[in-house]
Amino acid sequence: MRRIDEKLAKITAEDYSRRDFIITFAKDADLLRGCSATGRDGLGRPRPLAAYRADVRRVIESDLADIVLTSLSTAEMLAESGVYARATATPAVRLNDPTDMWRVRGGAYPSYPALPFRSARLDAVKPVANLGLYGMTFYNSPEQDHATLTAYCEFRDIASKVGIRHFLQVSDPKVEIDTGDADYAAFRNDILIRSLAGVARRERPIFIEVDYHGPAATEELASWHPSRIVIGVTGCPNGTTRDCLERLAQAERHGARLANFSRESFHCEDPVLMLVAMRRVIRDGMSSHEAVRAYHDDLKAAGLQPNRPLQEDAELTCPMLKAHSREAA
Repeated sequence: MRRIDEKLAKITAEDYSRRDFIITFAKDADLLRGCSATGRDGLGRPRPLAAYRADVRRVIESDLADIVLTSLSTAEMLAESGVYARATATPAVRLNDPTDMWRVRGGAYPSYPALPFRSARLDAVKPVANLGLYGMTFYNSPEQDHATLTAYCEFRDIASKVGIRHFLQVSDPKVEIDTGDADYAAFRNDILIRSLAGVARRERPIFIEVDYHGPAATEELASWHPSRIVIGVTGCPNGTTRDCLERLAQAERHGARLANFSRESFHCEDPVLMLVAMRRVIRDGMSSHEAVRAYHDDLKAAGLQPNRPLQEDAELTCPMLKAHSREAA
């Protein structure tokens, strides 16, 4: 039994402790950005694909992430290398890549509502992973949301036949939508639960990731059916390291039982050291403020230059996080 199955069993039995919190490390930016996904080195030159994938190997070998999410092509390379055979992390593949994810240079795709699309064939995924992420966005548009859910229904049919489990990521739209007198989080919660109410247990996602919209929205989802629907948060979209770690602490406090971490969404200096910081907050109960200080100590010990000075990086810049923080700055 993989570590995530043991943790999910405890979570759904309502026997959760902080040690059961699940962390997913996402390294699937090649499906988003193509060649530019690898970033640039200190001289401004494009990093090779091998360097990009070396980050993934380091995370797997560190044993700090419970799930490692990649594109299918990267998953095949990792499987061939045998790195997962020596690790307890679970390999996962991104199973769909709707058009709003296409962030290529010069591309305008994120400016439009997402069209459903899947690059990866599930029968090709099965030999290297039996778990994957399926992503959706809701727009309060009958035509758009009908197409999204139709594609998801077709995906579940194939996944059930092939024998692949999935977790669901529901992302906020990149374009403005009208939800009338209700805020977006209320709309998101309702349409998500409505969309899963008619789905049989054998086809349901093993957990769901959503964007963090504060305590009330998180608690509403987390308390809906905790033995069947496990809720977590997507990767931190921006801000300081304090913002990222405080968001994690608040989400867990209000019912989230997992978190996605990606260098694509939050540009950190070192993914392994950032995972250490996240574990300090979740497992050890360290405050986000103290965890930022410890993270900067780790960067110094590793000889890495921080992206921001400590004083700046230890600030909460998100008003929502400030409003619900228990910690003194």
